[in-house]
Amino acid sequence: MFKPTLPRLGGLLWKIPWRLSPRQKFRQRRRLRAVDTVVDTVAAALERNGMPMAKAIDRWYDEMPREQEMLPKDKYTIYDRKEKKYRKGIHKLPKWTRVSQRVNPPGF
Repeated sequence: MFKPTLPRLGGLLWKIPWRLSPRQKFRQRRRLRAVDTVVDTVAAALERNGMPMAKAIDRWYDEMPREQEMLPKDKYTIYDRKEKKYRKGIHKLPKWTRVSQRVNPPGF
């Protein structure tokens, strides 16, 4: 009647692996590059139409690194002050495919 399985003994069993698969890393790089191309396209369209560059686009170019300039540590992990080494895999963040996590505190 009662089978001692892991979910029944310990509650909810999370099935999140501790590291990203190569396929997930590939898709993460592709998402970062897609965002870079969108920003470049908007900037080129504004320039082509003779409009001034938007403040948000200038700020993006000043603050955000491109996918090629990012270290793998910054591409696949995020800063988390509660973690042992202050980093955790980006896939542990809820909705990690929709949030830009390009800038982390320096030194971590």
